[in-house]
Amino acid sequence: MQGRKNYTEKLFLSFRLSDRIPKDNLYRRLRETLDLSFLYRDTKELYGKTGNPSIDPVVFFKLLLTGYLENVTSDRKLVEHCSMRMDVLYFLGYDLDEELPWHSTISRTRQLYPASLFEKLFNKVFALCVDSGMVSGHSQAVDSAPIKANASMESVVPKMPANSIVNHLKKVSEENRGTTEKHGGTVSPAHISAPVHELKRVEKHHRNLKDSPVRPVGASHKKARLLSNKTHYSPHDPDARISVKPGKARKLNYHCSMAVDTAEGVISHIQADFADGRDSQYLTDISLQVQNRLRKNELIMTDFLADAGYSNGANYHFLEQGKVTGWIPVFGKYKPEIKGFPYNREKDEYSCPMNRPLPFKGLRTNRDGSVLKNYWAAPKDCKACPMKPRCVPNTKSKKIIRTVYDEQYLRAYARQHSEKGKRMKKLRQSTVEPVFGSLTQFYGLRKIGVLGKAGAHKVMLMAAIAFNLKKYLKKGGRRPSIGILRTIIHALQGNLTAFYRQIQSRPVLLKAP
Repeated sequence: MQGRKNYTEKLFLSFRLSDRIPKDNLYRRLRETLDLSFLYRDTKELYGKTGNPSIDPVVFFKLLLTGYLENVTSDRKLVEHCSMRMDVLYFLGYDLDEELPWHSTISRTRQLYPASLFEKLFNKVFALCVDSGMVSGHSQAVDSAPIKANASMESVVPKMPANSIVNHLKKVSEENRGTTEKHGGTVSPAHISAPVHELKRVEKHHRNLKDSPVRPVGASHKKARLLSNKTHYSPHDPDARISVKPGKARKLNYHCSMAVDTAEGVISHIQADFADGRDSQYLTDISLQVQNRLRKNELIMTDFLADAGYSNGANYHFLEQGKVTGWIPVFGKYKPEIKGFPYNREKDEYSCPMNRPLPFKGLRTNRDGSVLKNYWAAPKDCKACPMKPRCVPNTKSKKIIRTVYDEQYLRAYARQHSEKGKRMKKLRQSTVEPVFGSLTQFYGLRKIGVLGKAGAHKVMLMAAIAFNLKKYLKKGGRRPSIGILRTIIHALQGNLTAFYRQIQSRPVLLKAP
């Protein structure tokens, strides 16, 4: 006999959400695990003592967390999605007949709360992962990627010359001096300015590109615009920067830097920066932030894994000063030795193929702040040399320029080509790159849905919190996996080896009987 279900909507007299949510449900376990009561204390000063009550801070962060766990980036869609899920309502502490907060309330509250509050929540979740044995701490893999900003390339406008804006504001201030003095106000520029000489230099460069026989794709079109962060900006989101990825079109992006622990892939740090900066300039800040977070959890970082984008002599020196081994491949243009010109470390000089010295002559500072060492041969030696037409045909003497961090580069080069260096490279690729893929594909980090660098930092923190929480609920509370046991054994072996070498280097003291 065919069955048929007849449905008639009726009022439930006795119904509890907790009875309908399975015991192993993600949001049920999350509610039992995550304690967010500290948010009431930390957000108390942000509100007044009168007026209508605001959204519950715990409910706000649970809503955001749900959005990144469900890969829903729109606040409007998030509220609609949560209202149709009983397990999410139970996680939020709402009943079936209760209205969820309005979507605009979520946006305003996100702007109200400082980034330090989001970082505090990140630290709390990271501490949970440490307590469950998921973090080894000694090896951290670092990488970065551009994240699409909430602005279009069609919205960029040229920057105005700084002098013209100053003159314009001066003229307006003089015309409205009475009003300004009466109300105590000031006139602020409506456009972002740039130095006139910088704009002229970039304009000349663009003109040369258009006039050259080999032009960029599309540059010959009359409506084509050659865009640069020095000449253009987005008034919709001034913090967004134009950046390009190999094989991709230019976009307005933010720079996402992330550190991942190599034991179980837990994110130990994440931050938002301007997209027009190099990876190497953010290494110092990343390293300090990671070390501080690990130190608070009684862990020590000993190995720093990164790609060649972080290669920099100052970075190598900084890591060595902090007793951290930097497994960072040397940049491709660096040459560990100059063919035909051996180096004498004791005298700090080079020798040419004709056995003439090239002594150290002084230091030079580049525009980017890097310091270089100059080695010059005597003009009289080169003038009488038979190899001058091939060695230095257009100058008086041979010159060699090296960085002041040459020794740090050599040590990094040796580590890069060692067997352990090759293993570390594979370890970095298998650790941090899959995490970036997961965040962009499943945790709402494909595009920054808010404006400003501070907002982008909050978005990245919440995506990392959701990632760590899900990994914690999956592996937390269990025995450490084989991977973390191997890393612990590896760390112990390294410590014992260092201790044994230290004992061998010390003299043995014998007491008289």
